[in-house]
Amino acid sequence: MTYRFSFSLLLLLLWLLMSYGYAGDTHIERSRDCFSCHEEFDHDTFESMADEVCGKCHRGALTKKRAMEALELEQNPLPSVDDRSDVPGMVLPFTAAKSLRGDGPNKMVEIAAGDFTMGTDNRLPDEGPSHQLYLPTFYIDVFEVTNLQYQRFIQEKNHRSPAHFRNRTYPQGYADHPVNFVSWNDAKAYCAWADKRLPSNAEWEKAARGIDQRTYPWGDKFSIERANTSMLWKTIKREGNTTPVGAFPAGASPYGVHDMSGNVWEWTSSLYERYPGNDTPAETYLSNYRTLKGGSWWDCSFYQCGISAPVFNRSFFSPNMRNETIGFRCAKDAKENP
Repeated sequence: MTYRFSFSLLLLLLWLLMSYGYAGDTHIERSRDCFSCHEEFDHDTFESMADEVCGKCHRGALTKKRAMEALELEQNPLPSVDDRSDVPGMVLPFTAAKSLRGDGPNKMVEIAAGDFTMGTDNRLPDEGPSHQLYLPTFYIDVFEVTNLQYQRFIQEKNHRSPAHFRNRTYPQGYADHPVNFVSWNDAKAYCAWADKRLPSNAEWEKAARGIDQRTYPWGDKFSIERANTSMLWKTIKREGNTTPVGAFPAGASPYGVHDMSGNVWEWTSSLYERYPGNDTPAETYLSNYRTLKGGSWWDCSFYQCGISAPVFNRSFFSPNMRNETIGFRCAKDAKENP
């Protein structure tokens, strides 16, 4: 009874705020006031609320603090290339008239069979315990799937377009930025169209980490010049956003895989489950959440994820979730020719 009463009050409050408003704030900002006090609701509950209340005006599954932020893409135009020309470590222009990656599926790199160390014993409970795992040979995309590549897919398959597309077209100059606002099902469908599949949580981590137990794709010492992370934008005091794939080559993994830390979170095929030997209780393990890896340009401390750049960090969302921080790359079995 208490749960239903509290949830009804939350819905009523959101409706009143969005309907009548008050001076000085958008309804995006006002919704955050509600979420700051109602963190007891899980992701699925907030998604249902967003569909019922926010969804009247805004399409897509939105959740918690991010509930209305898709609208900000229209309200706050993104900076031009000149505004980002001095980003440390970034070797590509922020926007470009011509794509470097093309509209075909990404090239892939082979990850050789063998053991590697997965997880850690020194950070968040869901990241451990550290354990050895054997994986057969597989292939993984060198880059995250881009806007241009995803546009070709939606055109050929008549698939729904992401929220930041207009008239089924990505923003001008953003051809090589990683596609975002894609659900797990969207990502799975793209990989199938490209004759690939989503990587597992373990495959993704090995491709990012190698076999020497490193913390970041490039080693054990964090650097803002090697990845598009929230720490980068905080340090240079700029508003963060996605960057073209491969724009931080110094941050590539031991296998030459780019953007495994930062830029966008990446869907994996794996359910969000506890690792072997992990006895920490968590209701989220008993759900249909899917695991995401890699962190993004956005500060995810609201979700208590810590610094998201380490290769062993992971997040989880309902497979229907879409937002500006989520993208993906594909993988393929070794028995198939990439």
